[in-house]
Amino acid sequence: MFGHPKRDPVGPGQESVWDYPRPPIVDDSDELVRVIHRGVLLAESKRAMRVLETSHAPAYYIPASDVDWSHLQEVPHRTVCEYKGVASYADLLLPGEVPVRQVCWWYPRPSPGYEPLVNAVCFYPQRVDQCEVAGESVTPLASQFYGDWPTSRIAGPYKGAPGTEFW
Repeated sequence: MFGHPKRDPVGPGQESVWDYPRPPIVDDSDELVRVIHRGVLLAESKRAMRVLETSHAPAYYIPASDVDWSHLQEVPHRTVCEYKGVASYADLLLPGEVPVRQVCWWYPRPSPGYEPLVNAVCFYPQRVDQCEVAGESVTPLASQFYGDWPTSRIAGPYKGAPGTEFW
C-alpha cells in the first residue's frame, strides 16, 4: 500500500499518530511504564521518554537505571536508525526459560538531537509477556521490526501491520 491511509477519528483523551512529527521527537513521560516477562519485572519507571514519529505509535525508552540488567546480555547485533543512530541489542536470559533474542535495544551514542536517549532501553512488546503504560497493557504490533507501544490512547492507523511498510 502506497501513500497515507485514512486517519482514524481521534476520541477524547487520544493522540493521533498522524499529528506526530518527522523527524521524530523525544517527549518526557511521567506515566508508570513496566515490562514483565515470565513474572519477572524487567523494567519499571516514571521517567520514561516517548519517541513520537509520524505514523508510529509511541516507543517508550526507559532510563538504564530503571532496568534490571541482571537478565539481559548484550549481543553483537546492531542496526542504524536514520534519525537516532546506531542501536545496540540484548537478549533476555531467564533461568529455565528459552532465551528471548534481541528483546530490547538502546543507543549508546545517539545522533545529535537525541542525546536524552543515551542508554535508555526500549523493549519489543511482542517479545515479552507484558508492557504497560499507566496500568494499561500495550497491544503488541504484528511486526517483528517495529517496537512501538500502542495503547487505547493512540489513534491510528499506525505502522506495524503487514502492508504498512511504505507509508
